[in-house]
Amino acid sequence: MYFSSFQYPPMRVITVTGNGKVDAQPNYVQLQLEVNTEGKDLSVAQQENANTMKQVIQSIIALGIPREDIQTSVYNIVPNYDFVDGRQVFRGYEVRNAITVKVTETSQVGTVIDTAVQNGANHVSSVQFRIDDTTPYYQQALRLALQDAQTKAKTIAETMQLPLHPHPIEIVEESQSQPIAFKTVAMAEQSFTTPIEQGQITISAAVRVKFQY
Repeated sequence: MYFSSFQYPPMRVITVTGNGKVDAQPNYVQLQLEVNTEGKDLSVAQQENANTMKQVIQSIIALGIPREDIQTSVYNIVPNYDFVDGRQVFRGYEVRNAITVKVTETSQVGTVIDTAVQNGANHVSSVQFRIDDTTPYYQQALRLALQDAQTKAKTIAETMQLPLHPHPIEIVEESQSQPIAFKTVAMAEQSFTTPIEQGQITISAAVRVKFQY
């Protein structure tokens, strides 16, 4: 019986990572506004907090924000203590009530914040600029990432004088998360509109590509 001793040469591979980025304009803002109330009597603190939050919500609705774009996101009650002469002394309860507000008119964000503060909100915990549908921007970033990978592989092959095959043998898309632009807002007594600059959101894509040579 005859057995061939011929062996195929091992596959030679170049692996590169390609990156692509696209800047996009956010089309809505997600705010988290809070009413924090303290008091020794829990039921009184709860009632005061509820009344204030109702006033805040009504004032936001009066600006044209749909009620369905306002949701309760946090509600908790925490007992607070002070330490006096090494002893824990009960100070009272803190009632925290937070709502999430979707603002589709990004130029209105400062007005919404100021209106909420004027009606009793005493903490702005987050301002997030978002995009409803990032798919077209991500597809564009993905194309740029693939082009970047091809350019890198070509550069390596030309530098090393390798006979690179133009078509990749494997493409792996790296996972990406929803891009969000954050802003912080300082609380202060003001008679003017709080300026909120939206800027742009960067959508990124990354691929790992293998080429044979």
